[in-house]
Amino acid sequence: MADEHITIFANAGIVDGSLETRRDGMHVLVRNGTIEAVDDREIRAQAGRLIDLKGKTLMPGLIDCHAHVCATTVRLGDNALLPDSLVTAKSMHIMKGMLKRGFTTVRDLGGADFGLQQAVAEGLIAGPRLVICGKGFSQTGGHSDFRGRYDDRPSGWLLSRLGALGAVVDGIEPLRAAIRDQIRRGGQFVKLMANGGVASPTDPVNFFGFSRAEIEMAVEEAAMARTYVSGHLYTAESILRGINCGIACVEHATLVDDEAARAIKAAGAFAVPTLIIFESLNREGAALGLPPESVAKIDGVRRPGLASLETLRAAGVTMGYGTDLLGALHTYQSEEFVLRDQVLPTHEVIRSATLDAAKVLRMEGRIGCIAPGAYADLIVVDGNPLKDISLLTRQGAHIPLIMKEGSIIKDDLT
Repeated sequence: MADEHITIFANAGIVDGSLETRRDGMHVLVRNGTIEAVDDREIRAQAGRLIDLKGKTLMPGLIDCHAHVCATTVRLGDNALLPDSLVTAKSMHIMKGMLKRGFTTVRDLGGADFGLQQAVAEGLIAGPRLVICGKGFSQTGGHSDFRGRYDDRPSGWLLSRLGALGAVVDGIEPLRAAIRDQIRRGGQFVKLMANGGVASPTDPVNFFGFSRAEIEMAVEEAAMARTYVSGHLYTAESILRGINCGIACVEHATLVDDEAARAIKAAGAFAVPTLIIFESLNREGAALGLPPESVAKIDGVRRPGLASLETLRAAGVTMGYGTDLLGALHTYQSEEFVLRDQVLPTHEVIRSATLDAAKVLRMEGRIGCIAPGAYADLIVVDGNPLKDISLLTRQGAHIPLIMKEGSIIKDDLT
């Protein structure tokens, strides 16, 4: 067909996190945005572009399971006050940076709406594929409430602001209505702040969020919409509580213990640790204007980070790659690889951003893999990231080619 778009990658070394070693001498055929064939024998086509990788590494496009593309500043209360037009413009810059780092899909955990998602899908904005929840919900005084001690404005206005990553809802029936409305607006899963947080001003990290009845109702509503609830959860006690109520994905999990990790595994739930946000906030948060009450909370969740990875791995929990970055800190997105590599096998760290990330997003076989039928989301890496995972950092400096759904976004090979 004259209108077909064909690319053949020849002599590639494939790394997808499934093996401890690279599969060398592989050939991949991409046709019309989809991977059609993967073989250790030469692939021929009558037309199209042949890219001889000569031993370079071919990887699936990276997946960030916990991102906030609308978080244009670390001061999230201020972010909610910005005009939607300005948030959109800044979000475009953030998403372009993600794509240039090799992230072809991100799951937004609060902020991005259906309009941004569609703009990316239609090619109006250069960015990774977005999987969205809409707003993340908390109760009054919870992790979506940034009004502080002296701001008595009604909280309802947050629902209409693109820069507001979350919304405040109290009570079973109001929360039910809000969840249904977010799904109507395009939300693909439900995000609940079921624990206190660092960036919010009035909820210590050990606070619970929402009553059990509210969480269980949210799980029921999500199930009715054939989706799931993801929970902002730090402490072991809150994780156990959330899992017992039916939460299917644990975000952060920094203060997890053995019992809570085993509960995640037994429930068939996932965890998405986010270590780099706390490291970067520790380095730059105060200078970027993070409020003092938030700065004071950082170490409590930063120091146990690496140990939490070991605890989750020991229990057999499937972990997705997440970053949770805000504002100028988005440039640290790939540094999560280096942090995790300190305590986890390198191929497992990579798998958290490929095969396991696809499981978290419920998109197995479509993203995070190099297999027939998957989207042609592919990156080429100079060298072997299984031997040097830092090749995935430095803002894509060692990623000369990036392809998203068959379209080449970056090409420095020529």
